[in-house]
Parts: sequence; C-alpha cells; structure tokens
Amino acid sequence: MLTEGLTRLGDVWVDGDRTYWSEGRPAEGGRTQIVRLGPDGSRTDMLPDGFNARSGVHEYGGGAALVRDGTVWFVNFADQRLYVIRDGAPPVALTAAPDPARSVRFADLRRSPDGRWIVCVMETHGSAAATDVRNELVCLRALEPSTPTVLFSGADFVMSPQFVDESRLRWIAWDHPNMPWNETSLWEAGFDDGGLAHPRVVASGGSWMQPVGEHVVSDRTGWWNVWHVAADGSTTATAPVDAEVADPAWVFGSRHYVVTRDRVPAFSIGGDIHVGGAVTATDVASLGQWTLHADDRTVTALARYADRHPAIVRFTLDDPAAMTVLVPGAPVALDPADISIGRTIEYPSTGGRTAHGVYYSPTNHLVAAPAGSSPPLIVMIHGGPTSQAGSSFDLDVQFWTTRGFAVVDVNYGGSSGFGREVRGELDGQWGVVDVDDCCAAAEWLAHQGLADADRLAIRGGSAGGFTVLAALAFRDVFAVGASLYGIADLSALAEETHKFESRYTDRLIGPWPEARSVYEERSPIHHVDGFDRPLIVFQGLDDMVVPPNQAEMIVAALRDKGVECEYHPYEGEGHGFRKAETIQHALEHELAFYQRVLGLG
Repeated sequence: MLTEGLTRLGDVWVDGDRTYWSEGRPAEGGRTQIVRLGPDGSRTDMLPDGFNARSGVHEYGGGAALVRDGTVWFVNFADQRLYVIRDGAPPVALTAAPDPARSVRFADLRRSPDGRWIVCVMETHGSAAATDVRNELVCLRALEPSTPTVLFSGADFVMSPQFVDESRLRWIAWDHPNMPWNETSLWEAGFDDGGLAHPRVVASGGSWMQPVGEHVVSDRTGWWNVWHVAADGSTTATAPVDAEVADPAWVFGSRHYVVTRDRVPAFSIGGDIHVGGAVTATDVASLGQWTLHADDRTVTALARYADRHPAIVRFTLDDPAAMTVLVPGAPVALDPADISIGRTIEYPSTGGRTAHGVYYSPTNHLVAAPAGSSPPLIVMIHGGPTSQAGSSFDLDVQFWTTRGFAVVDVNYGGSSGFGREVRGELDGQWGVVDVDDCCAAAEWLAHQGLADADRLAIRGGSAGGFTVLAALAFRDVFAVGASLYGIADLSALAEETHKFESRYTDRLIGPWPEARSVYEERSPIHHVDGFDRPLIVFQGLDDMVVPPNQAEMIVAALRDKGVECEYHPYEGEGHGFRKAETIQHALEHELAFYQRVLGLG
C-alpha cells in the first residue's frame, strides 16, 4: 500500500485548458514524470522512458520543470541537462553535456514574457569540494541549444527568478553563513534581449522569498507574510497575519500564494483560505503550488488532507469553499475506522518553553487494547532541522498506528511554522533544545497515560537522525531508536557536506572550526559510552548530504561496544528513499526490530 500504485503529486501548472503536474513514482525507481490532463479528462505522460524530471541543485532540487504554451522544459536527473519537449517530439537537449557528468545543474526555470528566453539557476561543480561550487543566475535560448549566459554572479546562492513584467526581473540572493530562512535580499534589474541592466537590491533585512510580480514573502514582522515591494524599494504589508504564509525554502519552485491583477494576495494557513482579508474554512489541511488562471479568479493547487492522499484541486477566489477535485489522489485502501487523525498538542519543556507536536493514537477497528494499558510510542523527528511536522495524511504514520503504536511528530524549538522567534530557539542549541523537546514529549505523553513509559521509541531522518543519536547517547528516556541517514559526527559533517548546508551549523552549533570543541561535545560518535539501547540504521549509499560514513562510523562504534545495532545500506538511494523496494524493506525491518526489542511479539 505504501508504494504500489502510489504516486507523489508535486508541481502544478495550468496551460490554457490543460493542467500539468509532476508525479513521483516509487514503482518506477522513484522517477518523476510530468503528466498532462486534457480537457476531455485524458492523461498523457510527457516524458519518454529513460527521462526523470528532477534537479540536483542544492542536492534537494525542486523547480525542475516548466510548462507554457504546450511546451515542456525539464532538468533530467541522470545528466542534469536542460531539455525541451515540443509537439510530442522526443526531448531535445538545450544545454551541452558537461565534463565531468552532472557537474553543471539547473533549477527554478522561468520563461521570459516574449517567449524567447529561459532564465534559471545554474550550479557549477568544479570539484567535489563544497568551496568549489558556483551558483549563478543564467539565461539561455528557450527553444534551441545555446550556451548559458551568466546574468548575475557573486552571491553564494540565488533563487526564484521572477519576471515582474516584460522588462523587469527579480530574484533572491544570499551569502554564507546564512540559510534562506535567515537573511536574504530581493534583487531587481532591467531585462532586455537576454541581458540585465542596473541590478540592485530593492529589499533586505530578514528572510525574503517567493517573489510574485511586485509581491514577496518576508518575515520582517516575525512571521512570513506577503509584502508589496515597489521598484523604489518602498514596502507595504499587504496581508498581515500572525501566522506563516510559506514554508522555509529547502527546495526550488515552491508557490504558496497568488496575487490578482488588482494586487490582492490569496494564500492559505492550514485549511483556511485568505483573500483580501476574508477567511474561508475548507476541508483541506494545507494548500501548496498555487497557480492563478488567466481569468484572474481561478486557482489550481495541490491540496493535502488529514484523512487521504493529496489531490490537485480547483476553486475560485470568489467562493474558495466550493472546491473541485481535479486530479484525485491515490485511493486509500484503509477502512476509515483505521485512519488515525493527528491532533496538535502543546506541552512544557526546558527553560519554561512550550513545545509543539502532532499526536496520533493507535487506531485499528479489529483490535481492542487491554484494559488499563498504554500503547508503545514512536517519537518522530522531522529533518532540517529548520522544517515542520504537519498534520496531513501520511501512510508512514498510519503504518505504525494501525499496528498499535502511538506516534507523536515533534515540532521542537527551531521548527518552522511558529514564527521567526521559535525558529531561532535552536541557534547555538542544536543537540540540546531538540533533544529536550523530544524527551519532554515522550515523558509528558506517558504521564498523560497516552504512552507506555517502558516502550518509548525514537526515529528520525537526516537532522532528525542526529537528534535520535543524541537522545540515545545523552539521555535514558528511550528504549530503542532508528536513524535514517542521520548525523553521528558534526565535525565530519561540517567538512564534508554539500555547499548549501556547509555553513548551516555555524548558526546551529558555532563557527567552524573555531567552535570545534562544541562540535565534539554535541557529536554522538564521541559519546558512545552513553549508548546502551538498541539502534537500527538505514542509509542511502549515494547520499551527498549526509555521506554514508556517518552511518558506518556509529554502527562500527556501537558494535565494538557490544550494543545491538542493525545496519541496512541501500545502493542507488540518496538523501531520502524513493524506490518501492527500499521503502518496503526499511519499514518491514524497522517494525520487526521494534517488535523484538520492545517485546511486542
């Protein structure tokens, strides 16, 4: 059920009377296809066999395709070249094959209003070192092969090129040690015949992202809200609200709002749709990838729900509640009585802070728990760490709750979704605040009778895997843990990870290498004496974000100590698992591990 027939809906485009979307397919090795929905309801796969629309810029990618006037542009994952498909003909490469392969990558594609140019982000790898990578804004011919022309260079990173009109281009840029949710700048320049004139910063101070026309998202009030920024740099908050309109820019191509011709922004917060100050409640948990139609009132977007898979929906800004499902999500082969609906919780943590999470009770209509018992609990930890656990439907969660586990998905201090102040709680405190909040969640739920204090498990991937290892090394709360491509040695991470995150830990831990002692103090690999609980580890061998040596070193150290440690490496998988066989294998073995260690039979 987790993989067969399941597709992962992504980007959404509207092109006249046709709708396109990206679709991740675990059954095809995690390949991303571009699908077209015709006016007659017919579906057409746009990419022939052997092509996969996925960008490798920043390793996380995003923004790998674009559709306009029946033409599809996409970045092919295998070679990272930019291709175009016209009139059903085979893909034509617009960029040359780099040497070495995949050393030049593209993302965040935009077509100029006159249709002649593609403006996008280009990432050039001179070597394997993070210091030898250039990120630039470039321009190339839209319909014929050409050599990209550099439009903007010099900043460490660029993102989100956006045409304001026929002659103005805007984009986001920032420099190390910032991440895009820390400090960025909004740039503008004249655009003419494939070149820029008079590039300048029009807004800075805080995190700026997702420009749309003269609008942009900024957190200068403490929340990511929509602002209007005129050409002279004057700014106005157009839809102030004490909530986050957008998510952190981990990937390219996110679209969390639209702006009508009369400059009215429309966006969602949870399932509530905001249009010009009016708020309409809907049955969705969240909406993303907003696309405004030519009529200026119709929106097509990706909807997530609490009880079913995501779907592509359509609605008008005049009546957002009258939402039509355009592309339904994959069927959910669960009895509705077996679906656990998440509920948000708040609980006390260290330093008088309030931490947050989403709690799912074990749910299976065929089974009744023994009277007076409490369920085993899995504490899930999101990655990032600047990310967020939401309450939308996730089969990974349901996998556990249908089998008798309670689950809490923790939004520890440093998570997004709660404003800039909460995002900053992890600054200098990674490995402390996140561990405190995860332990506090487990202990608080056990105290409430919602979890068995003797059967507490903790699992997480990437940065969440680091928190798993730190919780097991430094605390005695959990009976077992699972690390998915987690970080064991922060010093090695600082020296070996990719460019995008190579200075991330400067803010989370301290400047590298000046704060080396703090890195060692927080690194689980240097504190294996504190490990005495079983651990299962999963790792993609092609991971460039958290290299396999991170998993291998903690596994070797624990086995040398005599701690039970099960290890599963996967060929052909990177940072996050995409293949059906990997997803199934990992969950089956994790479940069996918990059942044995926790004595669940």
